[in-house]
Amino acid sequence: MKFEYHGTPMMFKYPSRSLAFKFLGGGWAGLCLMVCAFAQSEDTEDFTARYQVTYNTQSHPAFRSSYAGENSMTAAADRMFTFSATAHWGARLWQGGEIYFNPELAAGVPFAGNLVGLGGFTNGEITRAAGSQPKPYLQRLFLRQTWNQGGEREKVESDFNQMAGSVDKNRFVLTAGNFSTLDVFDDNAYAKDPRTQFMNWGNWTYAAYDYAADARGFGVGLAGEWYRNEWVFRFARMSGPQEPNGLKIDFALAKHYGDQLEVEHAHTLLNQPGKVRVLAWRNRAVVASFNEATAYLKAHPGTNPQSFFDVRNGEKIKYGLGFNLEQAITPSVGYFLRAMKADGRTETYAFTEVDNSISTGVRLLGDLWGRADDVVGVAWLRNGLSKERREFLEAGGISYFIGDGHLRYQPEQILETFYSFKIAKGTWLTADYQRIQNPAYNANRGPVNVYALRAHAEF
Repeated sequence: MKFEYHGTPMMFKYPSRSLAFKFLGGGWAGLCLMVCAFAQSEDTEDFTARYQVTYNTQSHPAFRSSYAGENSMTAAADRMFTFSATAHWGARLWQGGEIYFNPELAAGVPFAGNLVGLGGFTNGEITRAAGSQPKPYLQRLFLRQTWNQGGEREKVESDFNQMAGSVDKNRFVLTAGNFSTLDVFDDNAYAKDPRTQFMNWGNWTYAAYDYAADARGFGVGLAGEWYRNEWVFRFARMSGPQEPNGLKIDFALAKHYGDQLEVEHAHTLLNQPGKVRVLAWRNRAVVASFNEATAYLKAHPGTNPQSFFDVRNGEKIKYGLGFNLEQAITPSVGYFLRAMKADGRTETYAFTEVDNSISTGVRLLGDLWGRADDVVGVAWLRNGLSKERREFLEAGGISYFIGDGHLRYQPEQILETFYSFKIAKGTWLTADYQRIQNPAYNANRGPVNVYALRAHAEF
Protein backbone atom coordinates (compact mmCIF):
# COMPACT_ATOMS: atom_id res chain seq x y z
CA MET A 1 0.00 0.00 0.00
CA LYS A 2 1.38 3.37 -0.95
CA PHE A 3 1.49 5.82 1.95
CA GLU A 4 1.36 9.54 1.15
CA TYR A 5 0.86 12.75 3.08
CA HIS A 6 -1.12 15.38 1.22
CA GLY A 7 -1.13 19.06 2.16
CA THR A 8 1.29 18.65 5.05
CA PRO A 9 4.91 19.75 5.15
CA MET A 10 7.94 17.58 5.74
CA MET A 11 6.44 14.47 4.08
CA PHE A 12 4.63 15.83 1.02
CA LYS A 13 4.02 13.08 -1.61
CA TYR A 14 6.96 10.87 -0.72
CA PRO A 15 8.79 9.65 -3.86
CA SER A 16 12.10 8.02 -2.79
CA ARG A 17 15.25 9.14 -4.58
CA SER A 18 16.83 6.45 -6.74
CA LEU A 19 20.01 8.52 -6.71
CA ALA A 20 20.81 7.21 -3.23
CA PHE A 21 21.20 3.66 -4.41
CA LYS A 22 23.18 4.49 -7.48
CA PHE A 23 25.77 5.59 -4.90
CA LEU A 24 25.23 2.41 -2.90
CA GLY A 25 26.36 0.49 -5.97
CA GLY A 26 29.71 0.72 -7.71
CA GLY A 27 30.25 4.46 -7.11
CA TRP A 28 30.48 4.25 -3.33
CA ALA A 29 32.18 0.87 -3.37
CA GLY A 30 34.96 2.37 -5.48
CA LEU A 31 35.32 5.27 -3.05
CA CYS A 32 35.56 2.84 -0.11
CA LEU A 33 38.35 0.95 -1.86
CA MET A 34 40.18 4.21 -2.44
CA VAL A 35 39.95 5.48 1.15
CA CYS A 36 40.95 2.13 2.64
CA ALA A 37 44.37 2.75 1.12
CA PHE A 38 44.86 5.71 3.49
CA ALA A 39 46.74 5.32 6.74
CA GLN A 40 44.53 5.44 9.81
CA SER A 41 45.84 6.44 13.24
CA GLU A 42 44.28 7.00 16.65
CA ASP A 43 44.55 10.78 16.33
CA THR A 44 43.73 11.20 12.64
CA GLU A 45 41.06 9.41 10.61
CA ASP A 46 41.18 9.25 6.82
CA PHE A 47 37.86 7.45 6.55
CA THR A 48 34.88 6.88 8.80
CA ALA A 49 31.88 4.56 8.95
CA ARG A 50 29.38 5.23 11.74
CA TYR A 51 25.75 4.15 12.11
CA GLN A 52 22.67 4.99 14.15
CA VAL A 53 19.28 3.34 14.72
CA THR A 54 16.39 5.08 16.51
CA TYR A 55 12.86 3.92 17.34
CA ASN A 56 10.40 6.32 18.96
CA THR A 57 6.86 5.45 20.02
CA GLN A 58 4.46 8.06 21.41
CA SER A 59 0.90 8.08 22.69
CA HIS A 60 -1.63 10.52 24.09
CA PRO A 61 -4.88 9.85 25.97
CA ALA A 62 -8.14 11.52 24.97
CA PHE A 63 -8.27 15.25 25.65
CA ARG A 64 -10.87 18.02 25.84
CA SER A 65 -12.07 19.41 22.52
CA SER A 66 -15.03 21.79 22.13
CA TYR A 67 -14.89 21.33 18.35
CA ALA A 68 -12.50 20.16 15.63
CA GLY A 69 -11.65 21.07 12.05
CA GLU A 70 -9.91 19.58 9.06
CA ASN A 71 -6.41 20.06 10.51
CA SER A 72 -7.16 19.42 14.17
CA MET A 73 -5.20 16.92 16.21
CA THR A 74 -7.52 14.01 16.98
CA ALA A 75 -9.02 14.31 20.46
CA ALA A 76 -9.35 10.55 20.86
CA ALA A 77 -6.56 8.49 22.38
CA ASP A 78 -3.92 7.80 19.75
CA ARG A 79 -0.44 6.40 19.07
CA MET A 80 2.39 7.12 16.63
CA PHE A 81 5.88 5.81 15.86
CA THR A 82 9.04 6.58 13.90
CA PHE A 83 12.03 4.46 12.91
CA SER A 84 15.29 5.50 11.28
CA ALA A 85 18.56 3.75 10.40
CA THR A 86 21.36 5.88 8.99
CA ALA A 87 24.86 5.25 7.65
CA HIS A 88 27.39 8.06 7.95
CA TRP A 89 30.31 7.34 5.60
CA GLY A 90 33.17 9.75 5.00
CA ALA A 91 36.63 9.98 3.48
CA ARG A 92 39.51 12.45 3.54
CA LEU A 93 40.22 13.05 -0.14
CA TRP A 94 43.06 15.57 0.04
CA GLN A 95 44.54 18.06 2.51
CA GLY A 96 41.57 19.74 4.21
CA GLY A 97 39.06 18.06 1.90
CA GLU A 98 36.42 15.61 3.18
CA ILE A 99 33.40 13.97 1.55
CA TYR A 100 30.39 12.53 3.41
CA PHE A 101 27.53 10.33 2.24
CA ASN A 102 24.45 9.45 4.38
CA PRO A 103 21.86 6.97 3.07
CA GLU A 104 18.91 6.44 5.42
CA LEU A 105 15.98 4.10 5.92
CA ALA A 106 12.97 5.78 7.55
CA ALA A 107 9.45 4.82 8.53
CA GLY A 108 6.73 6.31 10.68
CA VAL A 109 3.08 7.20 11.05
CA PRO A 110 2.04 10.37 12.93
CA PHE A 111 -0.97 10.72 15.21
CA ALA A 112 -4.17 9.90 13.26
CA GLY A 113 -2.02 9.21 10.19
CA ASN A 114 -1.61 12.88 9.36
CA LEU A 115 0.85 15.49 10.59
CA VAL A 116 -1.54 18.20 11.79
CA GLY A 117 -2.83 19.95 14.89
CA LEU A 118 0.30 21.46 16.47
CA GLY A 119 2.85 24.19 16.00
CA GLY A 120 5.49 22.38 18.07
CA PHE A 121 5.30 18.74 17.02
CA THR A 122 6.36 16.13 19.52
CA ASN A 123 8.80 13.99 17.48
CA GLY A 124 11.69 15.39 15.45
CA GLU A 125 12.05 12.13 13.52
CA ILE A 126 8.61 12.40 11.88
CA THR A 127 9.99 14.81 9.26
CA ARG A 128 11.71 11.91 7.44
CA ALA A 129 8.96 9.29 7.67
CA ALA A 130 6.28 8.46 5.10
CA GLY A 131 4.56 5.20 5.99
CA SER A 132 4.70 2.09 8.09
CA GLN A 133 7.28 0.38 5.85
CA PRO A 134 10.89 1.66 5.85
CA LYS A 135 11.83 3.49 2.67
CA PRO A 136 15.35 4.45 1.58
CA TYR A 137 16.48 7.88 0.48
CA LEU A 138 19.65 9.92 0.09
CA GLN A 139 19.91 12.13 3.15
CA ARG A 140 23.25 13.87 2.60
CA LEU A 141 26.08 13.98 0.06
CA PHE A 142 28.43 16.89 0.63
CA LEU A 143 32.01 18.11 0.51
CA ARG A 144 33.71 19.97 3.35
CA GLN A 145 36.92 21.92 2.71
CA THR A 146 38.99 23.48 5.51
CA TRP A 147 41.67 26.11 4.99
CA ASN A 148 43.82 26.52 8.11
CA GLN A 149 44.86 30.12 8.86
CA GLY A 150 47.09 29.88 11.92
CA GLY A 151 46.67 30.10 15.66
CA GLU A 152 46.62 27.30 18.19
CA ARG A 153 45.82 23.77 17.03
CA GLU A 154 42.47 22.28 18.15
CA LYS A 155 41.67 18.61 18.33
CA VAL A 156 38.65 17.39 16.35
CA GLU A 157 36.90 14.40 17.92
CA SER A 158 35.51 11.54 15.82
CA ASP A 159 31.74 11.88 15.42
CA PHE A 160 28.95 11.52 12.88
CA ASN A 161 30.05 13.29 9.68
CA GLN A 162 33.25 14.35 11.41
CA MET A 163 36.66 12.65 11.31
CA ALA A 164 39.23 12.80 14.07
CA GLY A 165 42.12 15.15 13.43
CA SER A 166 43.27 18.65 14.23
CA VAL A 167 42.67 22.13 12.80
CA ASP A 168 43.90 25.66 13.35
CA LYS A 169 41.84 27.77 15.74
CA ASN A 170 41.71 30.34 12.90
CA ARG A 171 40.31 28.72 9.78
CA PHE A 172 37.75 28.94 7.00
CA VAL A 173 35.40 26.00 6.30
CA LEU A 174 33.28 25.61 3.16
CA THR A 175 30.44 23.05 3.00
CA ALA A 176 28.86 22.36 -0.41
CA GLY A 177 26.33 19.81 -1.65
CA ASN A 178 23.26 18.12 -0.20
CA PHE A 179 22.94 18.71 3.56
CA SER A 180 20.73 20.46 6.14
CA THR A 181 20.91 24.11 7.11
CA LEU A 182 20.82 22.88 10.72
CA ASP A 183 24.08 20.95 10.15
CA VAL A 184 25.87 24.31 10.15
CA PHE A 185 23.56 26.79 11.93
CA ASP A 186 21.86 26.98 15.35
CA ASP A 187 24.06 24.53 17.21
CA ASN A 188 23.50 24.06 20.95
CA ALA A 189 25.23 21.58 23.24
CA TYR A 190 22.10 20.94 25.34
CA ALA A 191 19.20 21.04 22.87
CA LYS A 192 19.92 20.00 19.29
CA ASP A 193 19.40 16.30 18.50
CA PRO A 194 15.88 14.74 18.71
CA ARG A 195 17.46 11.29 18.64
CA THR A 196 19.36 11.77 21.90
CA GLN A 197 18.02 14.93 23.60
CA PHE A 198 14.67 16.77 23.58
CA MET A 199 12.13 15.52 21.02
CA ASN A 200 9.90 18.55 20.41
CA TRP A 201 10.56 20.58 17.27
CA GLY A 202 10.82 23.79 19.28
CA ASN A 203 13.57 22.35 21.51
CA TRP A 204 16.06 21.20 18.85
CA THR A 205 15.88 24.40 16.80
CA TYR A 206 13.91 27.65 16.80
CA ALA A 207 10.27 26.75 16.09
CA ALA A 208 9.95 30.09 14.23
CA TYR A 209 12.95 29.30 11.99
CA ASP A 210 11.34 28.69 8.57
CA TYR A 211 14.66 27.52 7.17
CA ALA A 212 14.91 26.62 3.47
CA ALA A 213 14.76 22.85 2.96
CA ASP A 214 12.88 20.08 1.22
CA ALA A 215 10.06 18.26 2.99
CA ARG A 216 12.50 16.11 4.99
CA GLY A 217 14.58 19.08 6.13
CA PHE A 218 17.48 18.92 3.65
CA GLY A 219 18.55 20.87 0.59
CA VAL A 220 21.47 21.83 -1.64
CA GLY A 221 23.64 24.86 -1.18
CA LEU A 222 26.86 26.46 0.05
CA ALA A 223 27.80 27.39 3.62
CA GLY A 224 30.90 29.18 4.84
CA GLU A 225 32.31 29.38 8.38
CA TRP A 226 35.12 31.75 9.35
CA TYR A 227 36.68 30.94 12.75
CA ARG A 228 38.66 33.76 14.40
CA ASN A 229 39.68 32.86 17.97
CA GLU A 230 36.46 33.07 20.09
CA TRP A 231 34.36 34.28 17.13
CA VAL A 232 32.67 32.37 14.31
CA PHE A 233 30.96 34.03 11.34
CA ARG A 234 28.67 31.85 9.23
CA PHE A 235 26.75 32.45 6.01
CA ALA A 236 24.87 30.22 3.58
CA ARG A 237 22.51 30.11 0.64
CA MET A 238 20.27 27.01 0.64
CA SER A 239 17.61 25.67 -1.67
CA GLY A 240 13.95 25.45 -0.75
CA PRO A 241 11.12 23.35 -2.20
CA GLN A 242 9.62 23.95 -5.64
CA GLU A 243 6.29 24.44 -3.87
CA PRO A 244 5.96 25.41 -0.20
CA ASN A 245 6.34 22.34 2.05
CA GLY A 246 7.02 20.07 -0.93
CA LEU A 247 9.67 17.41 -1.46
CA LYS A 248 11.06 18.44 -4.86
CA ILE A 249 14.03 20.78 -4.56
CA ASP A 250 14.06 24.13 -6.33
CA PHE A 251 17.53 24.38 -7.87
CA ALA A 252 17.01 27.97 -9.10
CA LEU A 253 19.20 29.39 -6.34
CA ALA A 254 19.46 32.79 -8.04
CA LYS A 255 15.66 33.25 -7.79
CA HIS A 256 14.36 31.19 -4.87
CA TYR A 257 16.47 30.53 -1.80
CA GLY A 258 17.07 30.84 1.90
CA ASP A 259 19.97 33.00 3.08
CA GLN A 260 21.36 32.70 6.61
CA LEU A 261 23.88 34.77 8.56
CA GLU A 262 25.02 33.80 12.06
CA VAL A 263 27.56 35.26 14.48
CA GLU A 264 28.82 33.14 17.40
CA HIS A 265 30.97 34.11 20.37
CA ALA A 266 32.44 31.73 22.93
CA HIS A 267 32.98 33.00 26.47
CA THR A 268 33.69 31.96 30.05
CA LEU A 269 31.29 32.95 32.83
CA LEU A 270 32.17 32.11 36.45
CA ASN A 271 34.83 29.70 35.14
CA GLN A 272 32.26 27.82 33.02
CA PRO A 273 32.13 27.80 29.19
CA GLY A 274 29.26 29.23 27.19
CA LYS A 275 28.34 30.45 23.71
CA VAL A 276 26.04 33.13 22.30
CA ARG A 277 24.70 33.04 18.74
CA VAL A 278 22.65 35.56 16.77
CA LEU A 279 21.02 34.28 13.57
CA ALA A 280 19.35 36.28 10.79
CA TRP A 281 17.62 34.60 7.85
CA ARG A 282 15.79 35.66 4.70
CA ASN A 283 13.78 33.54 2.23
CA ARG A 284 12.71 34.48 -1.28
CA ALA A 285 10.06 32.23 -2.82
CA VAL A 286 6.67 32.07 -4.50
CA VAL A 287 4.42 32.05 -1.43
CA ALA A 288 1.02 33.48 -0.51
CA SER A 289 0.32 36.48 1.69
CA PHE A 290 -1.98 35.79 4.65
CA ASN A 291 -3.73 39.13 4.22
CA GLU A 292 -4.57 38.29 0.61
CA ALA A 293 -5.66 34.76 1.57
CA THR A 294 -7.95 36.12 4.30
CA ALA A 295 -9.48 38.68 1.95
CA TYR A 296 -10.12 35.96 -0.64
CA LEU A 297 -11.70 33.71 1.98
CA LYS A 298 -14.09 36.44 3.11
CA ALA A 299 -14.97 37.38 -0.47
CA HIS A 300 -15.69 33.76 -1.45
CA PRO A 301 -17.54 32.13 1.47
CA GLY A 302 -17.97 28.41 1.21
CA THR A 303 -14.86 27.95 -0.93
CA ASN A 304 -11.72 25.96 -0.11
CA PRO A 305 -10.48 27.16 3.32
CA GLN A 306 -6.91 26.69 2.05
CA SER A 307 -7.37 29.91 0.10
CA PHE A 308 -3.67 30.73 0.01
CA PHE A 309 -3.51 28.36 -2.99
CA ASP A 310 -5.72 30.88 -4.83
CA VAL A 311 -3.52 33.89 -4.10
CA ARG A 312 -0.03 32.39 -4.44
CA ASN A 313 1.41 34.74 -7.03
CA GLY A 314 4.93 36.09 -7.44
CA GLU A 315 8.00 36.03 -5.23
CA LYS A 316 7.80 37.35 -1.69
CA ILE A 317 10.32 37.85 1.10
CA LYS A 318 10.15 36.27 4.56
CA TYR A 319 12.71 36.94 7.29
CA GLY A 320 13.49 36.44 10.97
CA LEU A 321 16.00 37.08 13.75
CA GLY A 322 16.98 34.73 16.56
CA PHE A 323 19.12 34.54 19.72
CA ASN A 324 20.68 31.30 21.04
CA LEU A 325 22.50 30.83 24.38
CA GLU A 326 24.19 27.79 25.90
CA GLN A 327 25.84 28.12 29.29
CA ALA A 328 27.41 25.58 31.61
CA ILE A 329 26.43 26.20 35.23
CA THR A 330 28.67 23.39 36.50
CA PRO A 331 30.38 20.58 34.56
CA SER A 332 27.20 18.54 35.12
CA VAL A 333 24.50 21.20 34.63
CA GLY A 334 23.87 23.21 31.48
CA TYR A 335 21.31 25.88 30.57
CA PHE A 336 19.97 26.88 27.14
CA LEU A 337 17.74 29.59 25.71
CA ARG A 338 16.45 30.19 22.17
CA ALA A 339 14.20 33.05 21.05
CA MET A 340 13.18 34.07 17.53
CA LYS A 341 10.72 36.35 15.78
CA ALA A 342 9.74 36.01 12.11
CA ASP A 343 7.77 38.59 10.13
CA GLY A 344 4.80 36.17 9.79
CA ARG A 345 3.19 37.81 6.75
CA THR A 346 3.39 34.83 4.40
CA GLU A 347 2.57 31.13 4.51
CA THR A 348 5.02 28.57 5.86
CA TYR A 349 7.79 27.84 3.35
CA ALA A 350 9.43 24.69 4.70
CA PHE A 351 9.10 24.20 8.48
CA THR A 352 6.15 24.68 10.83
CA GLU A 353 3.35 27.09 11.80
CA VAL A 354 5.13 29.37 14.27
CA ASP A 355 5.96 33.08 13.92
CA ASN A 356 7.57 33.78 17.28
CA SER A 357 9.08 31.27 19.67
CA ILE A 358 11.03 30.95 22.88
CA SER A 359 12.39 27.79 24.48
CA THR A 360 14.50 27.42 27.60
CA GLY A 361 15.64 24.59 29.80
CA VAL A 362 18.36 22.69 31.63
CA ARG A 363 20.27 19.48 31.07
CA LEU A 364 21.71 17.46 33.97
CA LEU A 365 24.29 14.69 33.69
CA GLY A 366 23.80 11.54 35.72
CA ASP A 367 27.09 11.75 37.59
CA LEU A 368 25.10 13.89 40.05
CA TRP A 369 23.37 10.67 41.24
CA GLY A 370 26.01 8.08 40.39
CA ARG A 371 25.07 7.25 36.77
CA ALA A 372 27.54 9.28 34.73
CA ASP A 373 26.15 8.37 31.29
CA ASP A 374 22.48 9.11 32.02
CA VAL A 375 20.93 12.46 31.11
CA VAL A 376 17.89 14.40 32.37
CA GLY A 377 16.37 17.35 30.52
CA VAL A 378 13.59 19.80 31.41
CA ALA A 379 12.39 22.51 29.02
CA TRP A 380 9.55 24.96 28.50
CA LEU A 381 8.64 26.52 25.18
CA ARG A 382 6.11 29.03 23.93
CA ASN A 383 5.00 29.40 20.31
CA GLY A 384 3.02 32.34 18.95
CA LEU A 385 1.42 33.52 15.70
CA SER A 386 1.60 36.78 13.81
CA LYS A 387 -1.47 39.01 13.56
CA GLU A 388 -1.81 38.13 9.85
CA ARG A 389 -1.72 34.34 10.34
CA ARG A 390 -4.04 34.57 13.36
CA GLU A 391 -6.68 36.53 11.41
CA PHE A 392 -6.55 33.96 8.60
CA LEU A 393 -7.27 31.12 11.05
CA GLU A 394 -9.95 33.09 12.89
CA ALA A 395 -11.73 33.55 9.53
CA GLY A 396 -11.90 29.76 9.16
CA GLY A 397 -8.75 29.32 7.09
CA ILE A 398 -6.83 26.07 6.99
CA SER A 399 -3.04 26.09 6.73
CA TYR A 400 -0.66 23.16 6.20
CA PHE A 401 -0.37 22.02 9.80
CA ILE A 402 -3.18 23.75 11.62
CA GLY A 403 -6.78 24.91 11.26
CA ASP A 404 -9.61 23.99 13.63
CA GLY A 405 -12.23 25.88 11.59
CA HIS A 406 -12.35 28.53 14.33
CA LEU A 407 -9.78 29.93 16.72
CA ARG A 408 -9.85 31.30 20.26
CA TYR A 409 -6.23 32.34 20.19
CA GLN A 410 -3.76 31.67 22.97
CA PRO A 411 -0.03 30.99 22.58
CA GLU A 412 0.87 27.31 22.43
CA GLN A 413 2.88 26.35 25.54
CA ILE A 414 4.74 23.07 25.97
CA LEU A 415 6.54 21.50 28.90
CA GLU A 416 8.95 18.68 28.02
CA THR A 417 11.04 16.49 30.28
CA PHE A 418 13.03 13.33 29.60
CA TYR A 419 15.29 10.77 31.25
CA SER A 420 17.87 9.04 29.04
CA PHE A 421 19.09 5.76 30.57
CA LYS A 422 22.26 4.16 29.22
CA ILE A 423 21.69 0.43 28.77
CA ALA A 424 25.07 -0.53 27.29
CA LYS A 425 27.85 1.05 25.28
CA GLY A 426 26.28 3.17 22.55
CA THR A 427 22.70 2.25 23.55
CA TRP A 428 20.13 4.38 25.41
CA LEU A 429 16.48 4.10 26.37
CA THR A 430 14.67 7.41 26.92
CA ALA A 431 11.33 8.13 28.59
CA ASP A 432 9.82 11.50 27.60
CA TYR A 433 6.75 13.47 28.66
CA GLN A 434 5.25 16.54 26.97
CA ARG A 435 2.28 18.61 28.14
CA ILE A 436 0.81 20.85 25.45
CA GLN A 437 -1.39 23.75 26.48
CA ASN A 438 -3.53 25.33 23.71
CA PRO A 439 -2.62 22.92 20.88
CA ALA A 440 -2.51 24.78 17.56
CA TYR A 441 -3.03 28.03 19.56
CA ASN A 442 -6.64 27.16 20.42
CA ALA A 443 -7.79 27.69 24.02
CA ASN A 444 -10.89 25.60 23.27
CA ARG A 445 -8.83 22.42 22.93
CA GLY A 446 -6.45 20.54 25.20
CA PRO A 447 -4.31 20.27 27.16
CA VAL A 448 -2.67 17.25 25.53
CA ASN A 449 -0.39 14.87 27.43
CA VAL A 450 2.09 12.96 25.25
CA TYR A 451 4.14 10.04 26.57
CA ALA A 452 7.11 8.69 24.60
CA LEU A 453 9.67 5.91 24.74
CA ARG A 454 12.75 6.11 22.51
CA ALA A 455 15.43 3.48 21.87
CA HIS A 456 18.65 4.73 20.29
CA ALA A 457 21.86 2.94 19.35
CA GLU A 458 24.99 4.26 17.63
CA PHE A 459 28.16 2.49 16.61
